[in-house]
Amino acid sequence: MAMNEQTPFGAAIEFAENPENRCPCVLVLDVSSSMSGAPIRELQQGLKQYADELLSDSIARKRVEVAIITFGDSVRTESPFSTADSLLVPQLHPNGVTPMAGALLEAVRMVEERKAEYRSHGVQFYRPWIILITDGAPTDGDSLWATAVAELTRVTDQKGCTLFVVGVSGADFQKLGELPAMNGPQKLDGTRFKDMFLWLSQSQKAVSRSSPGDQIALPAPQWIVTS
Repeated sequence: MAMNEQTPFGAAIEFAENPENRCPCVLVLDVSSSMSGAPIRELQQGLKQYADELLSDSIARKRVEVAIITFGDSVRTESPFSTADSLLVPQLHPNGVTPMAGALLEAVRMVEERKAEYRSHGVQFYRPWIILITDGAPTDGDSLWATAVAELTRVTDQKGCTLFVVGVSGADFQKLGELPAMNGPQKLDGTRFKDMFLWLSQSQKAVSRSSPGDQIALPAPQWIVTS
């Protein structure tokens, strides 16, 4: 359990010990049954590499905060917001269907709650990122999906977060296209999760070295299908 869940003074202690600006990121990972085999293995390895890359950078390890949500048999918060030195990479087990809408709504809730904590403790922060990775389409109902799309549209329109959507082979790109993702949904080239997470860590290292509000040019993704 994270310190800020153990005691009402946890967040104050956390920010006193590390008063650095924060770059929050929520990974929303599809672990439905269709991700079995190579996709889930490569996703697991990419996730581990991502954590190692952040940990090896003296600035990013203090400023980038990662939360992990999985969705398959249920929507689960595998890790609350944690800097690299305390981030626990979960073991991913594919099972169930694709409750994507519920997972995205939980991501928005976590982002809004974390931003409120930053503000209440005077901690500056960069615009949060939500990264969705899926090989399917939402299975938790049209109504909940419409709510998720509307809520993400509201938050991104207000510059409250940036949404990135990565579709694996088999993903419903027409459905994913309804989300307000930066540059639209991107199709992963095969199972190049390691390359994707390397891009993500490099991007966040660049952002963490800037000042909140600065415009940062992200490296071009080399892991997507371009034709």
